[in-house]
Amino acid sequence: MTKKTLSNIRNFSIVAHIDHGKSTLADRLIQMTGTVTDREMTEQLLDSMDIERERGITIKAQTVRLVYNAKDGQQYILNLIDTPGHVDFAYEVSRSLAACEGSLLVVDASQGVEAQTLANVYQAIDNDHEIIPVLNKVDLPAAEPDRIREQIEDVIGIDASEACMISAKTGLGVDTVLEAIVEKLPAPEGDPDDTLKAMLVDSWYDTYLGVMVLVRVINGSLKKGQKVKMMGTGAAYDVDRVGVMTPKFMQVDELQAGEIGVITGSIKEVADTRVGDTITLEKKPCAEALPGFKPAQPVVFCGLFPVDANDFEDLRAAMGKLRLNDASFSYEMETSAALGFGFRCGFLGLLHLEIIQERLSREFNLDLIATAPSVVYEMTMTDGAEIDLHNPADMPDVVKIDEIREPWIRASIMTPDEFLGGILKLCQERRGIQVDLSYVGSRALVAYDLPLNEVVFDFYDRLKSISKGYASFDYQISDYRAGDLVKMSILVNEEPVDALSVLVHRSQAERRGRAMVEKLKDLIPRHMFKIPIQAAIGGKVIARETLSALRKDVTAKCYGGDATRKRKLLEKQKAGKKKMRQFGKVEIPQEAFIQALKMDD
Repeated sequence: MTKKTLSNIRNFSIVAHIDHGKSTLADRLIQMTGTVTDREMTEQLLDSMDIERERGITIKAQTVRLVYNAKDGQQYILNLIDTPGHVDFAYEVSRSLAACEGSLLVVDASQGVEAQTLANVYQAIDNDHEIIPVLNKVDLPAAEPDRIREQIEDVIGIDASEACMISAKTGLGVDTVLEAIVEKLPAPEGDPDDTLKAMLVDSWYDTYLGVMVLVRVINGSLKKGQKVKMMGTGAAYDVDRVGVMTPKFMQVDELQAGEIGVITGSIKEVADTRVGDTITLEKKPCAEALPGFKPAQPVVFCGLFPVDANDFEDLRAAMGKLRLNDASFSYEMETSAALGFGFRCGFLGLLHLEIIQERLSREFNLDLIATAPSVVYEMTMTDGAEIDLHNPADMPDVVKIDEIREPWIRASIMTPDEFLGGILKLCQERRGIQVDLSYVGSRALVAYDLPLNEVVFDFYDRLKSISKGYASFDYQISDYRAGDLVKMSILVNEEPVDALSVLVHRSQAERRGRAMVEKLKDLIPRHMFKIPIQAAIGGKVIARETLSALRKDVTAKCYGGDATRKRKLLEKQKAGKKKMRQFGKVEIPQEAFIQALKMDD
């Protein structure tokens, strides 16, 4: 490949906040370059999972190769990577950006810059990207393109005077985007004659071809039959196929410097292909590896248990299959007295948790119970040992613990001015510490330090309801800080239910405990005996509700006669109830678990 054709390649990704139109714009670009016939074209073509299509969100970053005949008469190869907008999948965005030289920054012309627009665009700037601002949805009556242009310049600090004005839905102005990509984005740099050096951008599992590896070739070229080596893991593989995604896999002879494509080569597990690894020739490796990425760190943990204990092996198999396609999802086996055998799973956030849970129940027909989501705590013991605590039920004896540290996040929240009071109050309730407050036009940008533990439950839902859906939220994990944390257990009929135990801050314990027992009182069906429901810290009960017993009217057939007959029957019933309570098992239905774990004020 000569320098001339290298200059005809453009690698770019689309970054934006959720719902600002990334996937729809990708659809139009695919359509206008004739990559897919009209018959094959569907809405959100790159969102291949059912859940993505139903929820209208992108979970996995997808790539597609477009061939564009520009107005200057030349043919260009455009490699587009469509990225997710959700904070849970931010690592998907970061590695996609590393494979590109430029980004289209899509901003909704009616809503303007949001919290994740900022987070994603700063990631693009950190990767030295050339950025083309695109204002989408200009055909809406509420669109204010001029105001949003100024907002982009004020908030992000990039020149938006030549921003493309488009409507991705109708296709208006999309041709200007294609021309801007060709004119403004830099061509990739690389030496086609040097030894092979390629970056592993992503990998997924295909039932027929095994693990497919998305690579960005930096130097040299990749051909079928080469023996390549992963520099991070040291493993070597033979390349079976080389191809590009159009969105379907299409075989090509070779991939050269600057190109993005897919290779397969008898790789068994996605876990063997570390994202950010450097691929080079086994016989003639390149001098140094690429910097790579930090592996995705799970921040939220929860236990998943099958409702029917016989489904345990099916659940294990299903998790193995999901892990094939999602290396950021981790799991290990655990047992629980109340729920039997199951798995402790790690996720990148609550949306990730919800999606994995939904995929398990939908794709593998499993009925699952999930325990309360918790975060990882660091503990220093009195003997100086350091322990990570993933599950509140495993908490060691309090006297052996010197201090407990919990993860804190730096959250940035953008909100219209009128909701600011309610949002500040919410953050204060969640033990937040305000760091900064600035204004962008009529919108406030608040920075808060918050304990992740408080955000995990329902912070996002509460934020959306307080702001009527207008506030946007983004966060990074900042550090671990010591806190006065206690383990709160829930006892039903004086038996601890380990699935409901949580670590809470001492100041919040009573409020949380009371809310939990009141909720359970409504959720657990009445039994033939009286059931006490208690929340306790150690041996001290901090809240209690009693569920009254179902009773049969044993005196119904006594008409008149001596009162002692009635008393005798009642005493007999009372003794029976007492005995029942001693041996009776309280069945807590699945719905009660799920509802009890959803905390709201």
